[in-house]
Amino acid sequence: MQGFKRYAIYYAPEATRFAEFGKRWLGWDPVAGCDIPHPPYGLPMDDITRTPRKYGFHGTVKPPFRLARGVDIGALHAAATALMAGMSPVRVEGLKLTRIGGFLALVPEGDTTELRAMASKVVKALDAFRAPLSDADIARRNPARLTETQLELLHRWGYPYVMEEFRFHLTLSSRVSPELAEQTRLVLEDTLPEVLPRPLKIRSLCLFGEADDGRFHMLHRYPFRG
Repeated sequence: MQGFKRYAIYYAPEATRFAEFGKRWLGWDPVAGCDIPHPPYGLPMDDITRTPRKYGFHGTVKPPFRLARGVDIGALHAAATALMAGMSPVRVEGLKLTRIGGFLALVPEGDTTELRAMASKVVKALDAFRAPLSDADIARRNPARLTETQLELLHRWGYPYVMEEFRFHLTLSSRVSPELAEQTRLVLEDTLPEVLPRPLKIRSLCLFGEADDGRFHMLHRYPFRG
């Protein structure tokens, strides 16, 4: 698990039709660490999935971070193992397709109170392993466009969309034109009913690492045993 630029804690579906759909849609298998062909949807899939492909099919829980100075990845792994072992599965009603800004994503349906609490717990519990943001890191978040709350979260937790600003989602596209977004939506609405879990039960979280080429690899899955 050594040798990665950044680490993150993601929700990634276990081995199901949903997980298979996700990796083939994006064209990246984060477990095997390789590209895979997109299904023949009749869309410019390389362009549509260019941005989310490098992360793999996932929902962010603790956003990517560099390890703090003097921290060993083994210590992060041990802490994550202990943390997840004490957590209980989280259930949401299901997932629905929506457009967030210029990209398409799956977002939860129904009450997300437990999901938000789980994410906040992970962000807080593992924050000691995160290196402080540099000035360049902060500038990349375009702080002038953040709300006061988001700016406070950025400085405190390294990311503006955690805690009360957390919005769980699984990204399916890059930012695309309205016309291409509509074409993509039609294909997804025809494909998703066969693969979406209902309800969605989150029984584990995963440690991902970012390689030098910017691709994220799944390094470990932590089952909830609470």
